[in-house]
Amino acid sequence: MAAIFPNLKAIVAATLVTVMFSTPFDAFAQDLRAEAELLQELAGADVAEATAISRELESRWDKSGSPAMDLLLQRGRDALERGDYIGAIEHLTALTDHAPDFSQGWYERSRAFFAAEKFGPAVADLERALFLNPSDYNAIYGLGVVLEHFNDAKAAYQAYTRAQAIHPHHEEVTKALERLKPAIAGKEL
Repeated sequence: MAAIFPNLKAIVAATLVTVMFSTPFDAFAQDLRAEAELLQELAGADVAEATAISRELESRWDKSGSPAMDLLLQRGRDALERGDYIGAIEHLTALTDHAPDFSQGWYERSRAFFAAEKFGPAVADLERALFLNPSDYNAIYGLGVVLEHFNDAKAAYQAYTRAQAIHPHHEEVTKALERLKPAIAGKEL
């Protein structure tokens, strides 16, 4: 048999490598296309449709691909909800250490840092989250909140406008724009 197929091991190995690397990539590419389609639909959706699409997007963004990392995310969120900012930061730091390409971990840790009044790390984490997922309208909104906290109404308004361009029916973004509009009326954006 070895004489008939002298390169059988190499052929089998090459086939396995091709299958291993092409299948996840194809699934990843399809997932990105599906996300891009959802974002496009969100931009033109009515309020009811936007709510459903937003839930679908956020559900996708919440999945790290690892049950252990998803558990750290949930523990961080639970601690943040209880007002345990230090505990939240610890859980979310473990998450960002072990899953540095998971944008949701960075976004949630930025929220914990902001709640703990650690504004520098909050901004750094928002920057990382937006680098990893530039379409995360919640992270863009979070950046606007930080900018508004530091009385930079113009920059905050620009961040909120960017978030609204992605998710026109985001309730908090709409409220923030209405609140800031008088402060920046007549000023060049």
